[in-house]
Amino acid sequence: MIKSMTGFGRCEICEEQRKITVEMKSVNHRYLDVSMKMPKKLNFFEASIRGLLKEYIQRGKVDIFLSYEDYTENNVTVRYNRDVAAEYVKYLKEMAAEFALGDDIRISTLARCPEVFTMEEKNVDEEGIWKALEKAVRGAAQALTQARIEEGDNLRKDLLEKLDGMLGHVAFIEERSPQIVEEYRQSLESKVKELLGDAQVDENRLITEVTIFADKVCVDEELVRLRSHIGTTRETLLQGGSIGRKLDFIAQEMNREANTILSKTSDLETSNRAIELKTEIEKVREQIQNIE
Repeated sequence: MIKSMTGFGRCEICEEQRKITVEMKSVNHRYLDVSMKMPKKLNFFEASIRGLLKEYIQRGKVDIFLSYEDYTENNVTVRYNRDVAAEYVKYLKEMAAEFALGDDIRISTLARCPEVFTMEEKNVDEEGIWKALEKAVRGAAQALTQARIEEGDNLRKDLLEKLDGMLGHVAFIEERSPQIVEEYRQSLESKVKELLGDAQVDENRLITEVTIFADKVCVDEELVRLRSHIGTTRETLLQGGSIGRKLDFIAQEMNREANTILSKTSDLETSNRAIELKTEIEKVREQIQNIE
């Protein structure tokens, strides 16, 4: 089983005292990057939420949106801050005396001053809030994980098909390579005979030239490594797990081998196949970027 890094999950928990809604969406990222938007009241639980999320996700950029509705009645009290009010009165009187202003301090004026009256929540049930919040976060994380698994399965099927296509290109190049050498030998022999006319062709010199050419265009090692990389990618996809980084490294190696093949060949058919091979490898790399 493999997971995509793209997905969405949502969970809503409704209780007698509260309702909590959690939504998560994720996209690909090199590491686990979590950002949260939630009411100030829930900030206390941020570290716990991050720790919980690591149980479900190893990589990806995850955006979490939390909303909270409190159904508790009479859970808020007004607090009168006497010392703060006294400070305001003191400085207002000083201002009146210093600037020769009329002393018109009223209750309504003082009540509008910041922090004179504050709202306080009585007996915050942190344990009850966390119990509901944890359930909502886990529900959303499970839904997100399921979406990532389903998308991961689609990625796996697509990648396996692309690997089969790459093997077809490799097989063609393997079959074509000996033909290139033979065609070069025939072409070289024909040109030499054309230049020398009836003179005897030096067979040893001809063999030497063909051998040098064959060594220059030989891509046996690259093809063997490509087959190995393709096989390893297939096995890794079937094994599953958190394999994105490993597959990305293998894809880079495959691209390097394809580049070497393309640089060595002067044969048009082989060049076209090598280009198609590079194109398929690039498509594979793009898909791999979405795997956790």
